[in-house]
Amino acid sequence: MNSQETHVHSTSHTSQPAPAQRTEAHTRFWPEGWWKLMEFRIGIIPLPIYVVLLVLIIGFVISGKVPGEISMAIAVLAFFGFTCAELGKRLPLVRNIGAAAIFATFIPSALAYYHLLPKPILTLTMDFTKSTNFLYLFIASIIVGSILSMDRRVLIQGFLKIFVPLAVGSVAAAIVGTAVGTALGLGAHHTFFFIVAPIMAGGVGEGAIPLSIGYSEILHLPQGELFAQVLPPVMLGSLTAIVLSGALDMLGKRLPHLTGQGRLQVGEQDELAPMRDEITGHVDVTHIAAAGITAITLYLLGLMCRDLFGLPAPVAMLFIAVLVKLARAVSPPLQEGAFVVYKFFSTAVTYPLLFAIGVAMTPWDKLMAAFTFANIVTIVATVVTLMGSGFAVAFLLKMHPIDTAIVNACHSGQGGTGDVAILTAANRMQLMPFAQIATRIGGAIIVTGTLIVLAHFR
Repeated sequence: MNSQETHVHSTSHTSQPAPAQRTEAHTRFWPEGWWKLMEFRIGIIPLPIYVVLLVLIIGFVISGKVPGEISMAIAVLAFFGFTCAELGKRLPLVRNIGAAAIFATFIPSALAYYHLLPKPILTLTMDFTKSTNFLYLFIASIIVGSILSMDRRVLIQGFLKIFVPLAVGSVAAAIVGTAVGTALGLGAHHTFFFIVAPIMAGGVGEGAIPLSIGYSEILHLPQGELFAQVLPPVMLGSLTAIVLSGALDMLGKRLPHLTGQGRLQVGEQDELAPMRDEITGHVDVTHIAAAGITAITLYLLGLMCRDLFGLPAPVAMLFIAVLVKLARAVSPPLQEGAFVVYKFFSTAVTYPLLFAIGVAMTPWDKLMAAFTFANIVTIVATVVTLMGSGFAVAFLLKMHPIDTAIVNACHSGQGGTGDVAILTAANRMQLMPFAQIATRIGGAIIVTGTLIVLAHFR
């Protein structure tokens, strides 16, 4: 062996760590192994924290002294919300059609109905959800963040264009849904007024309730009985929209030319696009905080508009945010902060919110009441037509078909709660401003028009 070969052999030998060193490096648990555990998450919750939360929640329940403070409520909603969502995400096949959103909403509803949730947890969730109304904080943060990061040049065009597929879809869905229900023996009158119209009326608070009150005054029947009839189609229609929106998201991954991934118009770009990949580390925390209080202020302005003009607060806030964007009233750093607020709420708050909605606002028995063959076929036909019309009209308007169809799906959702679930299943939370138009304005038009028709053809 010459000297060169000896040198190479010696170098390669000395560069390898000793077996004991390799074993120690690979088996050392603290801190590297622990850090790996901390990076394994259930939703956003690190696994060790998840286990600690589980033990704490069980301990508080057994002691019978579950604190009613906000920290406990956040912990409970996060734990159960992300647990349900994680179950949906890990199921084969259905995980691709919105199972996470469906599980996070409807499993809690069933658990509450069958008394499988501990009573202290049930009481805490219902009290916190109803007293704080944090659904609207979520919607405000999503709307303001998504609007401020939109391309200003196409913002107005998008808001004007979206009414066309909504109008076409509503008319087509009314015709097809009524025809299908009539063919199945439900009768044209019952099908339209008690199945089709409630689906597109804008949810429960803004749709089913005013619709049933109007029906009660016109038909001289108890409002409670009428509400019990119109609520199940609202619930099942929203569930159908969630599933179909998840399926459209899967279709968009296979046929990317049909979707703008949250953008409605062909050629639309986000002004904050460079921030999409990495938004942390260079956005000042004061800008994030300022964006948060800006979103809350715009929502409070919406509440004032509701009291003064009768316009729904989220819709009023939406239009104010659009005006702020178009007038360049918000600085670029504040727009970046608004986007971070949007990302935080869409990532960290969505599934806890859906859990709260499932427990406090989604009656399981009403949903189950809609599961008859004739009702299911009629409701599915109505929602499919509504979404399919939006998909088809989008080609004529140079809009992205999948995203337009998803906005139309929100017209058949369970109000603001349905919007959250539908857009979560579709992975397109940035469409929330348009979803609110479909739900609030579209729903109000349906309720008003339906009551006028019933008054003349009862």
